[in-house]
Amino acid sequence: MAVQTLLSLLIHGRLFMPLNIRSEEVNALAAKLAERIQVNKTEAVRMALENELRRIDEAVPLWERLKPLRERIAAYPDTGLVADKEFFAELSGEY
Repeated sequence: MAVQTLLSLLIHGRLFMPLNIRSEEVNALAAKLAERIQVNKTEAVRMALENELRRIDEAVPLWERLKPLRERIAAYPDTGLVADKEFFAELSGEY
């Protein structure tokens, strides 16, 4: 392998392999993002991948997001009413 090729592969102390995007749709999306944020396609893809990984890492599960709502509902006192078919029929106006 030529020295120039090795040097071109070494960026910021890391060896990397180029990403070859063969999907026209992905290529178009990368170009669209690059144009909007005024960077080249490589930088746009890098930023998009970093943002998606961060979004996944920071995602809060639905169960945890609903915890305040679950706690508010649990704080209501028990009414003693039986929630059977007749109860729901009466609520919806069906008799």
